[in-house]
Amino acid sequence: MEPAMGMGLVALMGAAATVAGCSEDLESDIGSQSNPNSQVQLAAQVGYPHRIFNKAISGEPPSNAMYCAVGAGVAMVLIQSVNASPLLAIAIGAFVAALLNGVFSTTAYMGRSASQTRFNQYVYMDVLRNQLLSLMGHAYITTFCIVGLSYVMWHHDLIGHPFPFPVIAMIWGLAVGAIGSSTGDVHYGAEREFQDFKFGAGLNAADSGNITRFAEAGIRSSMDNAWFCSKFGGPVTGIAFGMTVFLDNWRSTAFSGWTAVAVGSAIVLALIIYNRQIETYARKKYGPYPEYAGDIEA
Repeated sequence: MEPAMGMGLVALMGAAATVAGCSEDLESDIGSQSNPNSQVQLAAQVGYPHRIFNKAISGEPPSNAMYCAVGAGVAMVLIQSVNASPLLAIAIGAFVAALLNGVFSTTAYMGRSASQTRFNQYVYMDVLRNQLLSLMGHAYITTFCIVGLSYVMWHHDLIGHPFPFPVIAMIWGLAVGAIGSSTGDVHYGAEREFQDFKFGAGLNAADSGNITRFAEAGIRSSMDNAWFCSKFGGPVTGIAFGMTVFLDNWRSTAFSGWTAVAVGSAIVLALIIYNRQIETYARKKYGPYPEYAGDIEA
């Protein structure tokens, strides 16, 4: 492969990963699937019934790995069995994965809400109708982008990765779920669900489940979470995942052997140092942070 074409493919994969990371984070925010999930799940039991969609079948990494692997598996079957166009096959595979997302989301939401009726938590059919399609739509975008970049890596005339197509998609699904959980949800659980607590105060065990249930225009729904997270949490997740895909493939495309390993190590070291500088700046600018919420005067 010519170097110019290789770098073009790397740029395309980075762009697709950026979109996938953003949509994955927003999907998890709408469905309350990651770090703040336990607080949504616990809220009704401690006296805070709500109208927030709660669908956490599992953590984000394994669920996204399943969707992406299913999408890639369907696409691979269509390409190899009926000689379908790769773009059409990827689109159909992503659609099947989105349907799977809808099935799991529906059963999880209805099952969990129905089991908490004794705590005045109800199954809201309008919540299910309004937010289910948004969940499936975001899952479709995520799966389409990741299956697409996985196809570029797998195809022998392009990058020609030795791993099977579905396995590559599964690995990237794990990666995007992990980045969405660690990067994006900080700006959802800490800032959107716990507005009653000052920034940096943390959350005492006694306050678990004490989520903010009202938004700017009345009782909050998961769409309010998506509106908030689309301003920063979603984009920053997309940038993080896009950088991961782009920089990793860039150093393996531009260099080879131990040189590629050294360049990758240098990139990781530079990011660690930069992250430490940002953390130090934030602590000096907005700190000091208390060890627990009781240190802050009411």
